Amino acid sequence: MPELAEVARIVHFIRKYLVDKTLSKVQVQHDDIVYGKAGTSAAEFQKAMQGKKITGAGQQGKYFWITMSSPPHAVMHFGMAGWLKIKDADTYYYRTDKPEDKEWPPKYWKFLLETDEDPKMEAAFVDFRRLARIRLVDCPADDIRNYTPLKENGPDPIADKDIVTENWLKEKLKSKKVPVKALLLDQANISGIGNWMGDEILYHAKIHPEQYSNTLSDDQIKQLHESIHYVCSTSVELLGDSDQFPEHWLFKHRWSKGKKNQPSVLPNGEKIVFLTVGGRTSAVVPSVQKKTGPVAKEISDEDAGDDKKANGTPAGGKRKRTAAQKEESDSEAEEADTAAKKTASKKQSKKDVKTEDTEEDKKSAAPVGRRRSTRTRK
Repeated sequence: MPELAEVARIVHFIRKYLVDKTLSKVQVQHDDIVYGKAGTSAAEFQKAMQGKKITGAGQQGKYFWITMSSPPHAVMHFGMAGWLKIKDADTYYYRTDKPEDKEWPPKYWKFLLETDEDPKMEAAFVDFRRLARIRLVDCPADDIRNYTPLKENGPDPIADKDIVTENWLKEKLKSKKVPVKALLLDQANISGIGNWMGDEILYHAKIHPEQYSNTLSDDQIKQLHESIHYVCSTSVELLGDSDQFPEHWLFKHRWSKGKKNQPSVLPNGEKIVFLTVGGRTSAVVPSVQKKTGPVAKEISDEDAGDDKKANGTPAGGKRKRTAAQKEESDSEAEEADTAAKKTASKKQSKKDVKTEDTEEDKKSAAPVGRRRSTRTRK
Protein backbone atom coordinates (compact mmCIF):
# COMPACT_ATOMS: atom_id res chain seq x y z
CA MET A 1 0.00 0.00 0.00
CA PRO A 2 1.38 3.44 -0.90
CA GLU A 3 2.30 5.22 2.33
CA LEU A 4 3.14 8.80 3.28
CA ALA A 5 6.24 9.06 1.06
CA GLU A 6 4.70 7.48 -2.04
CA VAL A 7 1.61 9.67 -1.80
CA ALA A 8 3.86 12.73 -1.41
CA ARG A 9 5.45 11.73 -4.71
CA ILE A 10 2.18 11.85 -6.60
CA VAL A 11 1.18 15.17 -5.01
CA HIS A 12 4.51 16.54 -6.27
CA PHE A 13 3.72 15.45 -9.83
CA ILE A 14 0.17 16.80 -9.71
CA ARG A 15 1.52 20.18 -8.69
CA LYS A 16 4.21 20.03 -11.36
CA TYR A 17 2.08 18.95 -14.33
CA LEU A 18 -1.62 19.57 -13.62
CA VAL A 19 -2.06 22.56 -11.30
CA ASP A 20 -3.23 25.75 -13.10
CA LYS A 21 -4.52 23.71 -16.04
CA THR A 22 -8.14 23.41 -17.16
CA LEU A 23 -9.67 19.98 -17.74
CA SER A 24 -11.02 19.91 -21.28
CA LYS A 25 -11.96 16.24 -21.17
CA VAL A 26 -12.85 13.90 -18.30
CA GLN A 27 -13.64 10.22 -18.89
CA VAL A 28 -14.73 7.78 -16.20
CA GLN A 29 -15.30 4.07 -15.70
CA HIS A 30 -18.55 3.41 -13.86
CA ASP A 31 -17.15 1.50 -10.90
CA ASP A 32 -19.60 1.17 -8.00
CA ILE A 33 -16.82 0.04 -5.67
CA VAL A 34 -14.00 2.56 -6.19
CA TYR A 35 -16.49 5.44 -6.36
CA GLY A 36 -19.57 3.94 -4.76
CA LYS A 37 -18.04 2.81 -1.48
CA ALA A 38 -16.85 6.38 -0.96
CA GLY A 39 -20.36 7.74 -1.49
CA THR A 40 -19.75 9.13 -4.97
CA SER A 41 -20.66 7.98 -8.47
CA ALA A 42 -18.46 8.12 -11.55
CA ALA A 43 -21.00 10.36 -13.26
CA GLU A 44 -20.95 12.82 -10.36
CA PHE A 45 -17.16 12.87 -10.44
CA GLN A 46 -17.12 13.53 -14.18
CA LYS A 47 -19.61 16.38 -13.88
CA ALA A 48 -17.70 17.98 -11.01
CA MET A 49 -14.34 17.94 -12.83
CA GLN A 50 -15.26 18.63 -16.46
CA GLY A 51 -14.27 22.10 -17.67
CA LYS A 52 -12.84 23.22 -14.33
CA LYS A 53 -9.35 24.43 -13.51
CA ILE A 54 -7.11 22.51 -11.11
CA THR A 55 -5.97 25.02 -8.50
CA GLY A 56 -3.94 22.89 -6.10
CA ALA A 57 -3.12 19.53 -4.52
CA GLY A 58 -2.51 18.41 -0.96
CA GLN A 59 -2.01 15.45 1.33
CA GLN A 60 -2.78 14.14 4.77
CA GLY A 61 -1.08 10.81 5.31
CA LYS A 62 -2.30 8.27 2.77
CA TYR A 63 -5.08 10.54 1.51
CA PHE A 64 -4.51 13.21 -1.14
CA TRP A 65 -6.73 15.69 -2.92
CA ILE A 66 -7.04 17.84 -6.02
CA THR A 67 -8.70 21.21 -5.48
CA MET A 68 -10.73 22.73 -8.30
CA SER A 69 -11.68 26.28 -9.27
CA SER A 70 -14.98 25.68 -7.45
CA PRO A 71 -16.31 22.92 -5.13
CA PRO A 72 -16.61 19.99 -4.93
CA HIS A 73 -13.03 18.74 -4.82
CA ALA A 74 -11.62 15.24 -5.39
CA VAL A 75 -10.23 13.40 -2.34
CA MET A 76 -8.59 10.04 -3.03
CA HIS A 77 -6.92 7.04 -1.40
CA PHE A 78 -4.84 4.52 -3.36
CA GLY A 79 -5.86 1.45 -1.36
CA MET A 80 -3.40 -1.42 -1.84
CA ALA A 81 -2.36 -0.97 -5.45
CA GLY A 82 -3.88 2.21 -6.89
CA TRP A 83 -1.81 4.91 -8.59
CA LEU A 84 -2.03 8.09 -10.65
CA LYS A 85 -0.21 7.99 -13.97
CA ILE A 86 0.70 11.09 -15.95
CA LYS A 87 1.54 10.50 -19.59
CA ASP A 88 5.29 10.78 -20.31
CA ALA A 89 6.09 11.47 -16.65
CA ASP A 90 7.93 9.09 -14.30
CA THR A 91 5.40 9.09 -11.48
CA TYR A 92 6.19 5.55 -10.30
CA TYR A 93 8.14 5.22 -7.05
CA TYR A 94 9.84 2.05 -8.30
CA ARG A 95 11.41 1.14 -11.59
CA THR A 96 9.21 -0.80 -13.98
CA ASP A 97 9.88 -2.20 -17.44
CA LYS A 98 6.55 -3.90 -17.94
CA PRO A 99 5.11 -3.16 -21.41
CA GLU A 100 1.63 -2.58 -19.93
CA ASP A 101 3.04 0.23 -17.78
CA LYS A 102 4.01 2.13 -20.93
CA GLU A 103 0.73 1.88 -22.85
CA TRP A 104 -1.77 4.72 -22.95
CA PRO A 105 -4.48 4.83 -21.87
CA PRO A 106 -3.32 2.41 -19.19
CA LYS A 107 -5.17 -0.73 -18.15
CA TYR A 108 -7.60 -0.62 -15.23
CA TRP A 109 -8.13 3.15 -15.39
CA LYS A 110 -10.92 4.64 -13.29
CA PHE A 111 -10.73 8.16 -14.68
CA LEU A 112 -8.83 9.90 -17.48
CA LEU A 113 -8.07 13.63 -17.38
CA GLU A 114 -6.99 15.74 -20.32
CA THR A 115 -6.01 19.44 -20.27
CA ASP A 116 -6.41 21.91 -23.13
CA GLU A 117 -3.37 24.11 -22.48
CA ASP A 118 -0.11 23.75 -24.35
CA PRO A 119 1.52 21.46 -23.54
CA LYS A 120 -1.52 19.24 -23.20
CA MET A 121 -1.32 16.87 -20.25
CA GLU A 122 -3.08 13.54 -19.68
CA ALA A 123 -3.49 11.73 -16.37
CA ALA A 124 -5.10 8.46 -15.35
CA PHE A 125 -6.10 7.00 -11.98
CA VAL A 126 -5.55 3.23 -12.13
CA ASP A 127 -6.36 0.37 -9.76
CA PHE A 128 -6.59 -3.26 -10.84
CA ARG A 129 -7.58 -4.46 -7.35
CA ARG A 130 -10.40 -1.94 -6.90
CA LEU A 131 -9.44 -1.14 -3.30
CA ALA A 132 -8.77 2.53 -4.01
CA ARG A 133 -11.42 5.15 -3.17
CA ILE A 134 -12.40 8.28 -5.11
CA ARG A 135 -14.85 10.76 -3.57
CA LEU A 136 -16.06 14.34 -3.85
CA VAL A 137 -15.96 16.74 -0.89
CA ASP A 138 -18.19 19.79 -1.20
CA CYS A 139 -16.50 22.53 0.82
CA PRO A 140 -14.12 25.48 0.42
CA ALA A 141 -10.70 24.26 -0.71
CA ASP A 142 -8.97 25.46 2.47
CA ASP A 143 -11.40 23.49 4.65
CA ILE A 144 -10.93 20.01 3.13
CA ARG A 145 -9.15 18.67 6.21
CA ASN A 146 -12.12 19.61 8.37
CA TYR A 147 -14.38 17.19 6.49
CA THR A 148 -14.71 13.41 6.28
CA PRO A 149 -12.59 11.38 5.72
CA LEU A 150 -9.67 13.61 6.69
CA LYS A 151 -11.06 15.01 9.93
CA GLU A 152 -11.26 11.52 11.47
CA ASN A 153 -7.57 10.81 10.89
CA GLY A 154 -4.60 11.83 13.02
CA PRO A 155 -2.03 14.53 12.22
CA ASP A 156 0.42 14.17 9.35
CA PRO A 157 4.04 14.07 10.63
CA ILE A 158 5.21 16.27 7.74
CA ALA A 159 2.31 18.70 7.35
CA ASP A 160 1.68 18.89 11.11
CA LYS A 161 5.16 18.96 12.64
CA ASP A 162 3.98 21.52 15.14
CA ILE A 163 1.40 19.00 16.41
CA VAL A 164 3.49 15.81 16.31
CA THR A 165 5.79 16.93 19.12
CA GLU A 166 7.60 14.79 21.66
CA ASN A 167 5.06 15.69 24.37
CA TRP A 168 2.15 14.90 22.04
CA LEU A 169 3.68 11.51 21.25
CA LYS A 170 4.32 10.78 24.92
CA GLU A 171 0.69 11.44 25.82
CA LYS A 172 -0.51 9.27 22.93
CA LEU A 173 1.73 6.36 23.89
CA LYS A 174 0.97 6.50 27.61
CA SER A 175 -2.80 6.67 27.04
CA LYS A 176 -2.93 3.27 25.35
CA LYS A 177 -1.84 -0.26 26.08
CA VAL A 178 -1.22 -1.69 22.64
CA PRO A 179 1.89 -2.90 20.79
CA VAL A 180 3.74 0.22 19.67
CA LYS A 181 3.74 -0.94 16.02
CA ALA A 182 -0.06 -1.22 16.10
CA LEU A 183 -0.31 2.30 17.50
CA LEU A 184 1.84 3.71 14.71
CA LEU A 185 -0.23 1.96 12.03
CA ASP A 186 -3.55 3.24 13.38
CA GLN A 187 -4.40 6.19 11.12
CA ALA A 188 -6.62 7.65 13.84
CA ASN A 189 -3.44 8.27 15.84
CA ILE A 190 -1.09 9.51 13.16
CA SER A 191 -1.60 9.73 9.39
CA GLY A 192 0.54 8.13 6.72
CA ILE A 193 2.65 5.54 8.51
CA GLY A 194 2.15 2.10 7.02
CA ASN A 195 3.93 -1.22 7.34
CA TRP A 196 7.37 -0.50 5.89
CA MET A 197 7.58 2.98 7.42
CA GLY A 198 6.53 1.66 10.83
CA ASP A 199 9.24 -0.99 10.71
CA GLU A 200 11.85 1.53 9.58
CA ILE A 201 10.94 3.97 12.35
CA LEU A 202 11.08 1.32 15.07
CA TYR A 203 14.37 -0.04 13.76
CA HIS A 204 16.01 3.39 13.95
CA ALA A 205 14.46 3.97 17.38
CA LYS A 206 15.76 0.55 18.55
CA ILE A 207 12.30 -0.38 19.84
CA HIS A 208 10.70 -3.81 19.57
CA PRO A 209 7.37 -3.58 17.68
CA GLU A 210 5.54 -5.86 20.14
CA GLN A 211 6.35 -3.82 23.24
CA TYR A 212 3.36 -2.14 24.84
CA SER A 213 3.20 1.56 24.04
CA ASN A 214 2.65 2.62 27.65
CA THR A 215 5.85 0.89 28.84
CA LEU A 216 8.32 2.93 26.80
CA SER A 217 10.78 5.04 28.77
CA ASP A 218 11.19 8.78 28.25
CA ASP A 219 14.46 8.15 26.39
CA GLN A 220 12.74 5.65 24.09
CA ILE A 221 9.92 8.10 23.40
CA LYS A 222 12.45 10.82 22.57
CA GLN A 223 14.22 8.47 20.15
CA LEU A 224 10.93 7.32 18.64
CA HIS A 225 9.89 10.93 18.03
CA GLU A 226 13.21 11.67 16.32
CA SER A 227 12.96 8.51 14.21
CA ILE A 228 9.41 9.32 13.06
CA HIS A 229 10.53 12.70 11.74
CA TYR A 230 13.80 11.35 10.33
CA VAL A 231 12.23 8.51 8.33
CA CYS A 232 9.20 10.51 7.20
CA SER A 233 11.09 13.65 6.18
CA THR A 234 13.90 11.75 4.42
CA SER A 235 11.57 9.49 2.42
CA VAL A 236 9.30 12.40 1.46
CA GLU A 237 12.26 14.56 0.37
CA LEU A 238 13.30 11.66 -1.88
CA LEU A 239 9.72 11.46 -3.22
CA GLY A 240 9.37 7.85 -2.08
CA ASP A 241 12.02 6.69 -4.58
CA SER A 242 13.41 3.66 -2.76
CA ASP A 243 16.45 3.50 -5.04
CA GLN A 244 17.63 6.68 -3.32
CA PHE A 245 16.96 5.58 0.25
CA PRO A 246 20.10 5.34 2.46
CA GLU A 247 21.85 1.99 2.15
CA HIS A 248 21.80 1.42 5.91
CA TRP A 249 17.99 1.53 6.03
CA LEU A 250 16.13 -1.66 6.89
CA PHE A 251 14.00 -1.10 3.78
CA LYS A 252 16.93 -1.96 1.52
CA HIS A 253 17.41 -5.43 2.98
CA ARG A 254 13.99 -6.72 4.08
CA TRP A 255 12.55 -8.06 0.84
CA SER A 256 14.18 -11.51 0.68
CA LYS A 257 11.55 -12.97 3.02
CA GLY A 258 10.27 -16.25 1.62
CA LYS A 259 12.97 -16.51 -1.06
CA LYS A 260 15.08 -19.66 -0.95
CA ASN A 261 18.76 -19.32 -0.12
CA GLN A 262 18.39 -15.57 0.41
CA PRO A 263 18.55 -14.91 4.16
CA SER A 264 17.35 -11.51 5.32
CA VAL A 265 20.38 -9.79 6.80
CA LEU A 266 21.81 -6.30 7.04
CA PRO A 267 25.20 -5.52 5.43
CA ASN A 268 26.85 -5.90 8.86
CA GLY A 269 25.48 -9.44 9.16
CA GLU A 270 22.72 -8.72 11.66
CA LYS A 271 19.73 -10.97 11.05
CA ILE A 272 16.26 -9.72 10.13
CA VAL A 273 13.35 -11.79 11.45
CA PHE A 274 9.66 -11.49 10.70
CA LEU A 275 6.84 -11.31 13.25
CA THR A 276 3.11 -10.67 13.02
CA VAL A 277 2.13 -7.58 14.99
CA GLY A 278 -1.32 -6.06 14.80
CA GLY A 279 -2.17 -8.43 11.97
CA ARG A 280 0.75 -7.22 9.83
CA THR A 281 4.11 -8.80 9.04
CA SER A 282 6.87 -6.85 10.77
CA ALA A 283 10.58 -6.89 9.93
CA VAL A 284 12.66 -6.79 13.12
CA VAL A 285 16.38 -6.83 13.91
CA PRO A 286 16.52 -8.59 17.33
CA SER A 287 20.12 -7.60 18.02
CA VAL A 288 19.12 -3.93 17.77
CA GLN A 289 15.47 -3.89 18.84
CA LYS A 290 15.61 -5.28 22.36
CA LYS A 291 12.53 -5.96 24.47
CA THR A 292 12.75 -3.62 27.45
CA GLY A 293 9.22 -4.10 28.75
CA PRO A 294 6.09 -6.25 28.43
CA VAL A 295 5.32 -7.34 24.88
CA ALA A 296 2.32 -8.90 23.19
CA LYS A 297 1.68 -10.64 19.91
CA GLU A 298 -2.03 -10.11 20.33
CA ILE A 299 -3.89 -8.01 22.88
CA SER A 300 -5.77 -10.04 25.50
CA ASP A 301 -9.35 -9.20 26.45
CA GLU A 302 -8.10 -7.84 29.78
CA ASP A 303 -5.56 -5.56 28.08
CA ALA A 304 -8.14 -4.42 25.54
CA GLY A 305 -10.46 -3.60 28.41
CA ASP A 306 -7.78 -1.53 30.13
CA ASP A 307 -7.13 0.38 26.93
CA LYS A 308 -10.81 1.03 26.31
CA LYS A 309 -11.30 2.30 29.86
CA ALA A 310 -8.43 4.71 29.34
CA ASN A 311 -10.05 5.98 26.16
CA GLY A 312 -13.58 6.32 27.49
CA THR A 313 -14.95 3.13 25.96
CA PRO A 314 -16.57 0.56 28.27
CA ALA A 315 -14.39 -2.46 28.96
CA GLY A 316 -15.44 -5.43 26.87
CA GLY A 317 -17.07 -3.15 24.31
CA LYS A 318 -15.90 -2.45 20.80
CA ARG A 319 -14.19 0.76 19.86
CA LYS A 320 -16.23 2.55 17.24
CA ARG A 321 -14.31 2.92 14.00
CA THR A 322 -14.61 6.11 12.00
CA ALA A 323 -15.56 5.97 8.35
CA ALA A 324 -11.98 6.80 7.37
CA GLN A 325 -10.48 4.07 9.58
CA LYS A 326 -13.04 1.55 8.36
CA GLU A 327 -12.31 2.40 4.75
CA GLU A 328 -8.61 1.73 5.08
CA SER A 329 -8.95 -1.36 7.25
CA ASP A 330 -11.60 -2.72 4.88
CA SER A 331 -9.17 -2.30 1.98
CA GLU A 332 -6.56 -4.32 3.85
CA ALA A 333 -9.15 -6.92 4.88
CA GLU A 334 -10.39 -7.30 1.30
CA GLU A 335 -6.81 -7.73 0.12
CA ALA A 336 -6.13 -10.39 2.77
CA ASP A 337 -9.40 -12.14 1.94
CA THR A 338 -8.54 -12.23 -1.76
CA ALA A 339 -5.12 -13.72 -0.99
CA ALA A 340 -6.68 -16.32 1.30
CA LYS A 341 -9.18 -17.34 -1.39
CA LYS A 342 -6.40 -17.72 -3.96
CA THR A 343 -4.41 -19.89 -1.58
CA ALA A 344 -7.47 -22.03 -0.80
CA SER A 345 -8.23 -22.37 -4.50
CA LYS A 346 -4.69 -23.56 -5.24
CA LYS A 347 -4.84 -26.11 -2.41
CA GLN A 348 -8.20 -27.41 -3.66
CA SER A 349 -6.88 -27.71 -7.21
CA LYS A 350 -3.91 -29.74 -5.98
CA LYS A 351 -6.26 -31.90 -3.92
CA ASP A 352 -8.54 -32.49 -6.93
CA VAL A 353 -5.60 -33.48 -9.11
CA LYS A 354 -4.33 -35.89 -6.47
CA THR A 355 -7.79 -37.47 -6.07
CA GLU A 356 -8.20 -37.93 -9.83
CA ASP A 357 -4.78 -39.52 -10.14
CA THR A 358 -5.49 -41.81 -7.19
CA GLU A 359 -8.72 -43.09 -8.79
CA GLU A 360 -6.94 -43.60 -12.11
CA ASP A 361 -4.18 -45.56 -10.39
CA LYS A 362 -6.71 -47.78 -8.61
CA LYS A 363 -8.45 -48.67 -11.87
CA SER A 364 -5.23 -49.54 -13.65
CA ALA A 365 -3.48 -51.22 -10.72
CA ALA A 366 -1.71 -54.49 -11.57
CA PRO A 367 -3.37 -57.55 -10.02
CA VAL A 368 -0.13 -58.82 -8.59
CA GLY A 369 3.18 -57.35 -7.58
CA ARG A 370 3.98 -53.98 -6.00
CA ARG A 371 1.12 -51.53 -5.56
CA ARG A 372 1.41 -48.44 -7.72
CA SER A 373 2.16 -45.10 -6.15
CA THR A 374 -0.76 -42.70 -5.72
CA ARG A 375 1.43 -39.61 -5.72
CA THR A 376 0.37 -36.72 -7.93
CA ARG A 377 2.07 -37.06 -11.27
CA LYS A 378 4.25 -34.27 -12.52
